[in-house]
Amino acid sequence: MNIYQMNHLALAKNLMVVIGLLAIYSCKDRSPQNVFEPNPVIAVNDQVIANPIYNDSIIYYNDFKSSYVDQRNVEVWLPAGYPKKDVSYQVLYMHDGQNVFNKETSSYGTSWEIDEKMDSLLTAGAISPTIVVNSWNTGKKRFSEYMPQMPDDAVESAFAKAQLKENTGYDRLYSDDYLKFMTAELKPFIDQNYQTSTLREDTFVMGASMGGLISMYALMEYPEIFGGAGCLSTHFPIPVLGEAMMQDIPNRIPDPKTHKFYFDYGTLTLDAAYEPHQNRVDQMFKEAGYNQSNYRSIKFEGHEHSEKFWNQRVATPLVFLLK
Repeated sequence: MNIYQMNHLALAKNLMVVIGLLAIYSCKDRSPQNVFEPNPVIAVNDQVIANPIYNDSIIYYNDFKSSYVDQRNVEVWLPAGYPKKDVSYQVLYMHDGQNVFNKETSSYGTSWEIDEKMDSLLTAGAISPTIVVNSWNTGKKRFSEYMPQMPDDAVESAFAKAQLKENTGYDRLYSDDYLKFMTAELKPFIDQNYQTSTLREDTFVMGASMGGLISMYALMEYPEIFGGAGCLSTHFPIPVLGEAMMQDIPNRIPDPKTHKFYFDYGTLTLDAAYEPHQNRVDQMFKEAGYNQSNYRSIKFEGHEHSEKFWNQRVATPLVFLLK
């Protein structure tokens, strides 16, 4: 498939207006609506699993402390057979962690079932040995933590701050702080306590919607740490700040020789607004030197903006990034 050849959507003008006005609200409210009691935390600091585990396993860290952002739950998925001798495991970091493994914690009762997807792909030899680490969002600050702080003059303007305050309850963004949490606290913790590769080419980040934006931003801000990003249904049409962010993307695209990007989108519900924006981004990356070997942009006809459909197609970016 030619990544730059896409069908054109004839979007009704009134739909674009409604989606644009409601986008900031639709994407910030993804917190879980129920209470979930996870399994007890397994301490691994001085007792990394010595014998290979028979089945894949999830380790829970409740209320993981941070000096940069609010504390949150963190979950670590280990594949069956971990830790294999002489294997340095790749690491995939994911956002909106309550939606990644368990439908019981998911915002809308459906999860990505990443643990099952990873297990099947590893068994089939479609991907290399990988650990998955996900951090939960905190609900009320989700938009503020996932919206890229780019460019600086736009996000720091008085108008932007007033709009942010009105729509999110906060007059600033926290995505730079969130990425500091990921790179200066969470990643060092994972590398210290698990059998991981610390190489850029073995470290990835993935998310959907606003999680797609922060995944893209993570590679742009920390190209020395992350080697690839999976951005599903990336929420480019942001009111007020979106156009300034789009114009700043070409200034931040990392070296195509050392990085990979995956983008996709559906054609229904909120995803119906994404194609024109994704086409622009595709052209930016093409002009920066990306090609079929390190870049994918895929349109999924009939897919909606929900965990149900990200579940259905997530194997595609997993194989592209982790093979």
